[in-house]
Amino acid sequence: MLGTGYLGATHAAGMAELGHEVLGVDVDEVKIAALSAGHAPFHEPGLDDLLATHVKSGRLQFTTSLAEAAEFADLHFLCVGTPQQADSEAADLTAVDQVVAALAEHLKRPTVVAGKSTVPVGTADRIADVLAAAADGVELAWNPEFLREGFAVQDTLRPDRLVFGVESAAAEAALRQAYAPLLDAGVPLVVADRRTAELVKVAANAFLATKISFINAMAEVCESAGADVTILAEALSHDARIGGRFLRPGLGFGGGCLPKDIRAFRARAAELGVAEAVGFLGEVDGINQRRRQRMVDLAVEALDGHVAGRRIGVLGAAFKPDSDDIRDSPALDVATRLTTMGAAVSVYDPAAIPNARLKYPHLNYAESLSDAVAGADLVLLLTEWAEFTAMDPAQVAGLVHQPHILDGRNALDPEQWRAAGWTYRALGRPHQ
Repeated sequence: MLGTGYLGATHAAGMAELGHEVLGVDVDEVKIAALSAGHAPFHEPGLDDLLATHVKSGRLQFTTSLAEAAEFADLHFLCVGTPQQADSEAADLTAVDQVVAALAEHLKRPTVVAGKSTVPVGTADRIADVLAAAADGVELAWNPEFLREGFAVQDTLRPDRLVFGVESAAAEAALRQAYAPLLDAGVPLVVADRRTAELVKVAANAFLATKISFINAMAEVCESAGADVTILAEALSHDARIGGRFLRPGLGFGGGCLPKDIRAFRARAAELGVAEAVGFLGEVDGINQRRRQRMVDLAVEALDGHVAGRRIGVLGAAFKPDSDDIRDSPALDVATRLTTMGAAVSVYDPAAIPNARLKYPHLNYAESLSDAVAGADLVLLLTEWAEFTAMDPAQVAGLVHQPHILDGRNALDPEQWRAAGWTYRALGRPHQ
């Protein structure tokens, strides 16, 4: 595994579970030390157990030496990050280019390199030329990943599909051998050319982002019309052509994939001269960003326009539950905006506080749910952790100064909270 971040570490453990001898390589010595001890340097349910099992068995090892990795492996998976560039919407391929160039210096025999990183279409062709010049018989394939944070182990061991982007029978055979247990279990396989395989992940993310932003656009309409977007979403979900997945209204998406992938897709389409074909993704992104400001607006309304000095308990820092990932977190964005307006904001999250402290040191953090809401004039539910959705409204009411709650994820039962004396508001629902 070339790169042992979220993708690489999870895929390494998964490949070991499928019976392979696996070596993960990374330049980060601290990360390699943690993984070698059987611990993931991030929060992902079930991954530590899988790592510990296969590190102990010797089937899974980690190193900082690319030379060792080149000698060791018959198949290399490229698993480094492709974040958004600092000065544009395009993907930053620095890490991809660096690791490919470094690996090429050490390749001395025929091997297959399979890209898993999410890259702009056409990147594989350029990488293939670099690798082909390294040694005879070095081939490049593209094998996109579809991991969901919080479900990454499940998605690795029981994926809903596999995609092989290959240009030769040898590359396809190498990937079929690697994934043989999954293929034998009936996991669907799509074999494509490399360019199509590169497009699969970004196209999937663009579709999911569009579906999320669609229902959030309907939430904007519902708020103006006095309708209920949750009931609208339920009605739509019974249409087999639409379905209910990703049709949940709320604060919108964040994280390290959807936002940067739809922006990079737009940037690449513009380079290809087809910007108009994906121009709608600009509005998808815009709708998503507007939900954050709408939550701030609801908070101001709930506090009768007086925000400065008011105590606000924010429940959630990660961009989604069962993760400590705070990249482009809607929750932390809202908390920051309210803090800037003079509110005394206290943020609590079951897993993401250490990461949040590093990137958002200006915010105040609580050690528990109770601490976050103690004396609060307003409570905001912004990440739908089970700890939050299972709250007892009567018990929480005894901790706050005023029983006002804004449900940014439409994750709570409004009637239950109102019956306990709370003023309940949610995005896309009429005010009562």
